[in-house]
This record gives sequence, structure tokens and C-alpha cells, in this order.
Amino acid sequence: MFYNFLYPLADLFSPFNLFRYLTFRSIAAFLTALVLSFLIGGALIRWLRSKQKQGQPIRDDGPASHLMTKKGTPTMGGLLILITLSVATLLWADLTNRYVWIVLGVTLAFGAVGFWDDFLKVTKRNTKGVPGKIKLALTVAASGIAVYLIAQASPAPLRYQLAVPFLKDVLIPLGIVGFIAFGVLVIAGTSNAVNLTDGLDGLAIGPVIMASAVFGLIAYVVGNSILTNYLYLHHVPRSGELAVLLAALVGAGLGFLWFNAPPAMVFMGDTGSLAIGGALGAVAVVTKHEIVLSIVGGLFVLETVSVIVQVLSYRWTGKRVFRMAPLHHHFEQKGWAEPTIVFRFWIIAAILAMAGLATLKLR
Repeated sequence: MFYNFLYPLADLFSPFNLFRYLTFRSIAAFLTALVLSFLIGGALIRWLRSKQKQGQPIRDDGPASHLMTKKGTPTMGGLLILITLSVATLLWADLTNRYVWIVLGVTLAFGAVGFWDDFLKVTKRNTKGVPGKIKLALTVAASGIAVYLIAQASPAPLRYQLAVPFLKDVLIPLGIVGFIAFGVLVIAGTSNAVNLTDGLDGLAIGPVIMASAVFGLIAYVVGNSILTNYLYLHHVPRSGELAVLLAALVGAGLGFLWFNAPPAMVFMGDTGSLAIGGALGAVAVVTKHEIVLSIVGGLFVLETVSVIVQVLSYRWTGKRVFRMAPLHHHFEQKGWAEPTIVFRFWIIAAILAMAGLATLKLR
């Protein structure tokens, strides 16, 4: 909003010229989301606690320690992320940019599905929430609409194409159906992968912050023709504006982590995990870095694979590969302390984030 209203007045007041720079607006969006989180976080948590007398229902089949240490903690803390992310993005992004509206729309749509799920869990006092098939159908539908809109906004040479990292000028034509199906897999899959990772205090939000920072840089580079020519990347005009949204997500994530650090004052819930996972997936589709997302978000992939392996192994052989899935619960059952798991998983996420960032230069 500031860009659209104040930058045109730069001839009258030269300091307004700052609003033309993505770097300035990205930093401003980061600080806005972070400070706003600190300002409203406490009040929002108190309101959630007043509405959720018993807090988030805890799984009976989960680690026994959770029934003691996490009982009574409110959920739906993802609202803090959604509010601060949305406000910061609307204030500092170019509101004529279609990519911004598409990614923000995906984020809020997935957040709405997650809010419904959390609401049912809290009001019905069980851990099931929205039936899995309905939740999957809603996220797939939202992802499909988003991918189609992204394709229409993309330059014609890149439309319905899959870019391959490490290789120069290699594009795999998928066709409209194949591209939409693949894009849905990326967005909905990332959303659910982050949701599976969100099981310990601070576990999911840390890697999300790292992945958001990396993809903020990727968006900035891919949207800059000079940098894409230098790095032999595919140029997606105007995608750089997503750096503002992702900077806001980093700020919102850090603000949420302030309250979610062990012992958590609030849980993210599906309201947050589905939303921020969907946002990362949508940005990856816009920037043609879907495969790189599987590297940057490799921790989410590991968590998801652990669940798939556990289910298939038990179904086919009657035996479990892990003591409990997702993977972080396996280490809990082995006796690792919760902060130990969180910090070690963060280290893994940081290594994977840097590995994914390195793909920008490996051509």
C-alpha cells in the first residue's frame, strides 16, 4: 500500500523514492510483522486461553510426557502469524502484483481450513477435527486454483514447464493438466509436511523461518533479469515482489517463536502450519524452484517420509520401523529431551537450507 500511494509522490518528496527498493520494503515488512507480533501476541494468547479452557486436546497415543507438559496450552496460535503476515504484506508490497495476491490468498485459504480443523478439535474435545478427506479436498481445490492462476501470470515460455536445478535452460513440458497436478502436489504436499512436523515446541517454525529466508532471496533473484542472466536462472518478471511477503513471514515466524519457545505459551495448530506450508509451496511454483524446495525443506520431507514408511511397513509386515511417527516422536521415545530434538532438527534444517541456496550457483 505504501508503495502504491507514496512512491508516485517521490518527485514531490524525494525520501519516498525509498519505496521503489525491494530491499527496503522487505526489511520494513520484516520489522512490521515482528514488532506487531510482540504488540498483539500476549493479548491474542490471553483471548485464546479464555476461549479454550482446557487448551488443545492431546493425543492419547502420543508421547506420555505430552499429557503432562502440554495439557492446557491453547492452540490456533497460527492466527498471530496470519494477522501479522497479512498486515505487513498489505502495507509494504506492491498491491498491483498478481503473485502477491495469489500467494497471500493460498496462505489465508489454507489458514481458514486449518482454523476450522482446530475449532472442531477444541469444541468437540477430540484430536480428529475436520475429516481427512474433506480437508484434503479443500486444500487440493485451493492449490489447483492457485496453480492455474500462477500459470496464467507466468511468462509464456515458462508456462506449464518444470525447471530442473543444476542444468542450464532445461525445461520439462508438463502440459496444463500435468503442471496443475504437479503444482497441487507441491503446495498441498508442503502444507501437510509442515503440519506433520509441527509436534514439538518451536520445531516447525524454525525450519519455516529458514526456508522463507532462502526463498525470499530466490524470489528476489528470479525476479531480477540481471541476476538471472548471471546465474543462468529462468527469469520470472515481477516475482521479486514475493521477497516482501516472505520477509514478512520471517518476521511473523520469529514473533510467533517468541511465544512458542519451550515451554510454549501457545501452539501453532493447523491454522498456522497448513497456511505457512501452503505459502512456501506456492512461492516455489511461482519461482520455478519446486524441486529446490524439496532440498530447502528437506526436514519436512524426512518427517513425511517417516510417516509413509511407518504406515506402509505396519500394513504390509505388521511391524513398525520407528518407535513412533513422525520422526521427532521416534527420538522422544528413545529418550531424547524435547529441546535437544528441536535444536538438532534446526541444525539439519539450516544445513539443508544452505544446500538448497547453493543450487543457485550450481549450473
